[in-house]
Amino acid sequence: MDFKKELENRVYAINQIISGFVPEKKKNFEKICDAVEYSLNAGGKRLRPMIMLESFRLCNRNDSISEEDVYPFMTAMEMIHTYSLVHDDLPAMDNDMLRRGLPTTHAKFGEDFGILAGDALLNRAYEVMLEKILASCEKRFADAGAVVARKAGIFGMVGGQCLDVELTGKEMSKDQLDVIFRNKTGALIEASFMTGGCIADAGEDVIKILEEAGTHLGLAFQIRDDILDCTGKEEEIGKPVGSDERNNKTTYVSLFGMDKANEDVNKHTRTALSLLESIGSNTFLFELIENMSSRNK
Repeated sequence: MDFKKELENRVYAINQIISGFVPEKKKNFEKICDAVEYSLNAGGKRLRPMIMLESFRLCNRNDSISEEDVYPFMTAMEMIHTYSLVHDDLPAMDNDMLRRGLPTTHAKFGEDFGILAGDALLNRAYEVMLEKILASCEKRFADAGAVVARKAGIFGMVGGQCLDVELTGKEMSKDQLDVIFRNKTGALIEASFMTGGCIADAGEDVIKILEEAGTHLGLAFQIRDDILDCTGKEEEIGKPVGSDERNNKTTYVSLFGMDKANEDVNKHTRTALSLLESIGSNTFLFELIENMSSRNK
């Protein structure tokens, strides 16, 4: 398998799925619709919806369950992830003007519409999930929606963001950094694995394994992000390098050094793969995880 080509094909397919759930542009609401569409189409890697679909494929043992059942939740996940980036780039947060090689949403549409675009994406995510839940009245979809809501909330991604903001410029312990990583980055990756399992109607024991795998992959992913902020090239990663140092943020590299950071990326990646292999086989998913831990952008 040519992994790079296959990855491009999967990203294209996911983009087509997402486009089917983008709000229709209506009179008087053109600017907010443009800001939402711009944010969603700004070149994302689509890793979270991709993980969700591959997790479903890993767990699905029932031919009567359709892959299309996952589509609304894949879209909702990408909308939530995108809103978090839009808000993270705002002047009150990281104050970044470049994301994925393009102007950030607030840089293009203004700070007010940067805030509103994030709000709209978050709300649209729940609309999309609820439409599927209400149309089906199946517990597996309600369970999937509950996982996404919980992992995106105060004791998930938002909580991790809050602690990151609160501790910026302050000395930070390993435990505090772990909490930030597990929530700010790891929570949505956990949710992506778990939601795929929920929709495949996997049992609680399997969902727990998926969550643990997501925890380890999230840690590997964020540590790799910290490495790239020190060593990456702006033209490859699509945003300014060295932003953590400029914002006086404690990172895995500043706390433990580059050698341990690379070592722990490998350790967490191996653990995630081992957990997933205990469920079944999915060649593309396993190669995707390897790729995530060694990426240059």
